[in-house]
Amino acid sequence: MTHHVTDRPAVHALLADGTTVRIRTVVPGDHEQVEQLYEEMSPENLRLRFFTASRRLPGLAADRACAPARPGHRALLAETRGRVVGLAEYEAGEANTAEVSIAVADGLHHRGVGTLLVEHLVSAARADGITAFTADALSENHKVLRLFADLGLRTARRWAGPEVACTIYLDQSDGYLTAVEERGRAADVASLTPLLLPEAVAVVGAGRTPGSVGRAILHQLHAGGYTGRLFAVNPAAHSILGVPCHPSVSALPRTPDLAVLAVPAAALPETAEECGKAGVRALLVVTAGLDADQAQTLLATCRAYGMRLVGPNCLGIANTDPALSLDATFAARPPRPGTAGVAVQSGGVGIALLDGLSRLGIGVSSFASLGDKYDVSGNDMLQWWESDGRTDLALLHLESFGSPRAFSRTARRVTRRMPVLTVDTGRTGAGRRATASHPAAAATRPLTRGALFTQAGITATRSIGELLETAALLHAQPLPAASRVAIVTNAGGAGVLTADACAEAGLSLPAPTPELIDDLLAVLPDGAVVGNPVDATAAVTEAQLTDCVDRVMRYGGIDAVLVALVPTAVAAATGDDLVKALTLAPGRRTKPMAVVRLGQDLPVELLPAAESGTIPSYADPQAAARALAHAARRAAWLARPAGTVPDLDGVEAERARTLVEDHLAAHPGGGWLDPRECADLLACYGIPQISWAWAETEDEAVLAADRLRGSDGRVVMKAHWPGSAHKSEQHAVLLDLRGDAQIRGAFRDLRTRFAGLMTGAVLQPLAARGTELCAGVVQDEVFGPLVLFGLGGTATEVLADRAARLAPLTDHDVHDLITAPRCAPLLFGAAGNGPVDLGELEQLLLRLSRMAVDLPHLAEVDFNPVLATSGGVTVLDARVRLVPCRPQDPYLRRLR
Repeated sequence: MTHHVTDRPAVHALLADGTTVRIRTVVPGDHEQVEQLYEEMSPENLRLRFFTASRRLPGLAADRACAPARPGHRALLAETRGRVVGLAEYEAGEANTAEVSIAVADGLHHRGVGTLLVEHLVSAARADGITAFTADALSENHKVLRLFADLGLRTARRWAGPEVACTIYLDQSDGYLTAVEERGRAADVASLTPLLLPEAVAVVGAGRTPGSVGRAILHQLHAGGYTGRLFAVNPAAHSILGVPCHPSVSALPRTPDLAVLAVPAAALPETAEECGKAGVRALLVVTAGLDADQAQTLLATCRAYGMRLVGPNCLGIANTDPALSLDATFAARPPRPGTAGVAVQSGGVGIALLDGLSRLGIGVSSFASLGDKYDVSGNDMLQWWESDGRTDLALLHLESFGSPRAFSRTARRVTRRMPVLTVDTGRTGAGRRATASHPAAAATRPLTRGALFTQAGITATRSIGELLETAALLHAQPLPAASRVAIVTNAGGAGVLTADACAEAGLSLPAPTPELIDDLLAVLPDGAVVGNPVDATAAVTEAQLTDCVDRVMRYGGIDAVLVALVPTAVAAATGDDLVKALTLAPGRRTKPMAVVRLGQDLPVELLPAAESGTIPSYADPQAAARALAHAARRAAWLARPAGTVPDLDGVEAERARTLVEDHLAAHPGGGWLDPRECADLLACYGIPQISWAWAETEDEAVLAADRLRGSDGRVVMKAHWPGSAHKSEQHAVLLDLRGDAQIRGAFRDLRTRFAGLMTGAVLQPLAARGTELCAGVVQDEVFGPLVLFGLGGTATEVLADRAARLAPLTDHDVHDLITAPRCAPLLFGAAGNGPVDLGELEQLLLRLSRMAVDLPHLAEVDFNPVLATSGGVTVLDARVRLVPCRPQDPYLRRLR
């Protein structure tokens, strides 16, 4: 095939040591620098690269790399501060292969320059239709052989004397994505070290008088006992708050790792430039109100000098590690040291979470207020917490996602190590409009966010209060094995409220066995009622309650215990402390327990328990039930193995790409495929369609009907025009047609009613009875392809009974997608018609997912209705819309 190489935009990415490089396409003007790259190599490295040493080699190599663009050739370079530090290129050969070569500047080996370049070259090659790289290397060139071996791609080697012929296959397996992910995580953590573990900090813009943000942050750092070197930058002062002051960053006695910028927006570009020139590695910008030029200049400066950036318009960052004690925020109270990692975009939300976690005693390991989120994101923070050895709970409040699919892969990995909780913001139209007004936000539809959170195992709550309530339970108690809850109470009314709350949260309340009833009645006071709830009555003593709860805990038919208590005069008169009864011996209790105290002042508290444990106590039974339900869902997610994307047979991806390219060549603005193109595309992916024919005249319609008539002779006729939708509502579908006269009459009727619009008619045999479903894809501009599934036919829009998952779908995702809609019982035979062919339905969704992943130009796919029966699944009507776009590799390592 012919390989058409298109320009790729320049991007910045991180090396293994956390430094930033720019990766871009080589242009003829790079000749001098590329030649210099080779000229500065040692003779030994030149020999390993070219198999020989010659003074002419640098010039010849530069000639090749920097020649004008030509089909089948691509060259990418890595540069830092204008210096070329690496080059990778390929030249297309036979059978979709290309010969690849790599060069890295002397002194920069083992920092990941070559690997990063090859990853980008692999991504480019795939887009250009290349399926394998070939390379010849000297057997003693251990560096390049190790680079190929460690890529994560399938590699074959063949020795021929002193040389090794390598073939690297470019198929994107999960193993390759995992290897890229791990390299990215290590580089990301290294780049964040100057930000979150700085050895020296400078606050630029700290004022001499109280009231400035810079002075407040300087005070927090100084008063909080920051253990590194601390400087203030203010040309009008010698000392502020006892901290030495210097006139500029360049005048500091040592280069700070982190500079906190609290200067006016107009001064930001110049100040950031000064920091970059001085060698600062990270910026925290609290300044707000940047215009577009200031924002662009700030980010460009950070990229040019390799500085990571938090902000602008943020509350600050903190790392409570006692060895550091970094509090670079202007929150009113410093965060309590602990084990929860927190990342937010809103400073106000950040303050609420810091205060709540401190009050609960959970505390904070590290905190980042991301503000307008020009650079450092929630994905970065997840990877930091995964690696810091201190964090066991991650809390996120994000209004936008910079790289959603990369975030999803990171979150799936991290959530298997620790709970990741978030607040699902923008659930309503008003909320989405408010979110969109924030500079860093890209409002996303609730269905899309829900799919992301569900697939990644993220615990999504609906408020800050619910987030803290759930965090308290996950921090203090083990996870339940399932969702069966036993309620124990000293007041019947409290038990009823708690039972309602559990049922509404999706928890089950199994009835006790006769053996358990007898066991509990033996220790409870007279008048106790043992059901679920267990009403121990107001007369229950501390010892009796302890014994009761322990016996319920040992019962194998429940997974968690919820104790609802109200203060009574009886307990007060006897001196019994019922709460103490619950906190005596948690070491013997392997199941989670929570308390509801209806008279409690705070929404949630952590009660100190024996053996240094804690038990969450809630003022509202609904809060306790919600927290337990979140814990049960997390347990279920962890218990299920990670899903895999199944291999599919009969897929003709290359033919599908050609079909799409041909359509876009004829329609540069994109548009809807006609029925014939649509059918061809579905056939490329083995998606079953009902028999059909196309007719543009009455005679063609009659001939088509003759070919299509089944045993009962009935056919269906549908008017078609580009973009036609909701045909039934527009009465553009005529059913149960028999005989030539009816066919002719139907065609004339449609042609008359849709004159000037209709381009032809689709004829199909009348389908058998079955369950009507819908399936489709929408291309989210932030999240990528989203696969939809639900109830079909004319009820689709009215009932809105559908679920969604982000592509690519795993086997588990498909199962979840099928069982999530309210109509799911119909698929399993609930209406008395018997179950549909679930295997074929899964195949349909997997093939739809594969099509969406293969073809980023798919803006919209709508299969409605999809007929599901016990004998199979068939698409009765399909619509596909294409748009021109530049495909992007969502997993390619790059900074935003």
